[in-house]
Amino acid sequence: MFCIFRPQSTLSDFINIFWLYKGYHPPHEMEHVLPDGSMELVINLQEDLIKVYDQKKHDRFRGFNGSLLSGPHSHPAVIDTACQAYTIGVHFKPGGAFPFLKLPIIELHNNHVTLDTVWGVKAAEMRERLLEAEMPTAKFQILEHYLIEVMTKDSSLHPAVSFAIKKFQAFPQQLKIADVTEQISLSPRQFIQVFKDNAGLTPKQFCRIQRFQIVLRSMKDVKHVDWAGIALSCGYYDQAHFIHDFRAFSGFSPTTYHSQPGKQQNHIPLDL
Repeated sequence: MFCIFRPQSTLSDFINIFWLYKGYHPPHEMEHVLPDGSMELVINLQEDLIKVYDQKKHDRFRGFNGSLLSGPHSHPAVIDTACQAYTIGVHFKPGGAFPFLKLPIIELHNNHVTLDTVWGVKAAEMRERLLEAEMPTAKFQILEHYLIEVMTKDSSLHPAVSFAIKKFQAFPQQLKIADVTEQISLSPRQFIQVFKDNAGLTPKQFCRIQRFQIVLRSMKDVKHVDWAGIALSCGYYDQAHFIHDFRAFSGFSPTTYHSQPGKQQNHIPLDL
């Protein structure tokens, strides 16, 4: 069972979807999760444990309790799908987690933390209520309730960050930071700091990741990929630049990624 739920208008500016995943046991135990500039809250409803593996040494992992925040990443993360057969989660929009955490999101860059680190006992309380609820709709309503509860009246992204994210998502291969700072009342240095605090990445990192995501969408369902054409259309100045960025964000060369069986958008199975 895989269900998604669109949050009410109070939360829709910050959250893309709520999701619930139950009962599917994939043939692989681990997956690469590729960066997209956003954050994820994952709550394990099967056991009070989530494993995150070392990117290079897959026999090493860190164990977290069952409510985990995955910060904005600029490299792939390796997760254990075997112990997450019954999970619920929140997929935030880029910058969207900031109003619910009350800390500089740059502190979570390339990092994972348990939700109780930020919410205290409220995190365990929410998980208990999720375990007690039977229907997916009831579980999604519980998530909504707690997220609304932790927001304050002034919960919002800095307007310059909201403006920049929309621009960078639309034109990541064209825009430069100067193109944005010319239209806002912040110096380049101030803008970079505010963007990092709200979104957890530098503006340059965010643009590179959005361009990488455009590449992934361009490759989807394409049997024979025109690599030179994709590199050019996505704004890479040469093939080496394209390959370097792709490997940094996926852990694979473009051709190796494209040949991976069972890959989905931002998820690559690892057959270990």
